Amino acid sequence: MRLFLFCLLAFPLTLSAQSDTQQIKAAINEMFDGMRAADTSRIAAVFTPDAQLIRVGKDREGVLRTRSSSVQDFLNGLASAEGAYLDEKLWSFDIRVDPPLATAWTDYAFYLNEELHHCGINTFTLYQTAEGWKISRVEDTGYPPEKCTMTATSNEEAINLLLDNYHKAAAEADEDTFFGSMTADGMYLGTDASERWLRDELKAWSAKYFERDTAWDFTPTQRHVYISDDGTTAWFDELLDTWMGTCRGSGVLQKTEAGWKIKQYNLTMMIPNDEVQGVIEVLKGGE
Repeated sequence: MRLFLFCLLAFPLTLSAQSDTQQIKAAINEMFDGMRAADTSRIAAVFTPDAQLIRVGKDREGVLRTRSSSVQDFLNGLASAEGAYLDEKLWSFDIRVDPPLATAWTDYAFYLNEELHHCGINTFTLYQTAEGWKISRVEDTGYPPEKCTMTATSNEEAINLLLDNYHKAAAEADEDTFFGSMTADGMYLGTDASERWLRDELKAWSAKYFERDTAWDFTPTQRHVYISDDGTTAWFDELLDTWMGTCRGSGVLQKTEAGWKIKQYNLTMMIPNDEVQGVIEVLKGGE
């Protein structure tokens, strides 16, 4: 009976947490939708009256500086930018909720008239009010375009580009790009049970292949990419045309300061169901 009552009580709490997260994300998106539409009333509606916006960064001498402004200052600045198109793209959401308090962390890139202007991290503090979740504080870092790794491409586009270049690097024996696409502790799992290498172990084992014009040539024909809600982890599966026939690659990626990197890559051979028994017999014959 106690367990049943606990489940009845816990279930609404779970639904509430999901609803809060969706509302928080909607409030943040509304702020930037209002900015894109140059609608200051829409923006003002998602803030508390005393909200603050703070830019955090270091000057050329490396001294930490902060610049604070009120919501009204922010709205006045938008109004004075009449004719300019302002667009801020958010690459991820990491939302933490403990009503009536919530925080959100987002990666962003800011565009002025469709040209990349700067990028960085936003942190939002929100309060749950009678009118819903409201933003009370925004802090952000700002970096010049040359330091932006996530720009006009989405996370999925960046991951697809990384994986395509990873395979291209193997086909062209481009050792720097191939191993530079992996994290330092990245792992490669090959088709043989013994083929389990950390990145630098794989680099040592495959050195003779990268001395040739082509290390190996695997061509992706199909790929699915999935990204975590906080935008820091991704996983994928893909079909490849190889000298072994069709293979499947799958793995995990991690978002780093230098962009997306492969944390694990797993290569497997595809065996048609009708051929499995014959393959088993061949493997048994080799024992």
